[in-house]
Amino acid sequence: MRVTLLTMGKTDIPWVAEGLEMYASRLVHFVPFSVRELPELKGVGSLRPEQIKRKEGECLLKAVKPADSVILLDEHGSEYTSLEFASRLDRWLQAGRDLVFVVGGAYGFSPEVYARSDGKLSLSKMTCSHQLVRTVFAEQLYRGFTILRGVPYHNE
Repeated sequence: MRVTLLTMGKTDIPWVAEGLEMYASRLVHFVPFSVRELPELKGVGSLRPEQIKRKEGECLLKAVKPADSVILLDEHGSEYTSLEFASRLDRWLQAGRDLVFVVGGAYGFSPEVYARSDGKLSLSKMTCSHQLVRTVFAEQLYRGFTILRGVPYHNE
């Protein structure tokens, strides 16, 4: 089983990229983990947000396999404490399917992406930059694995 963080576009914030790389390098000790950054759409300046979401959605849907469990990082998703998230992560892992966590673009997800998803996860009631959420999520994923494996990191 693999875990992938799928994102629209690359981050142009160096410290966000560095943080993501740091947690990605730690996560591979627990699970095959990768970050897949889809190219940003070109020539969308004249499009409305709904059109951009639909085009991004087409790209995202092409990037996931039918057997993948797709979890959207979405402001309307379920919120968990770190211990609750670790427990939820364990249930996803027990299912034996590849897990794909998806960060959408600045406008969120299209209805088609919502329809394909197997769940939604919110990191906070506050809105985060779609770039920053990559590093924040990678840290929480790492924290979840350390809790599951009994590795000292999380303090309760």
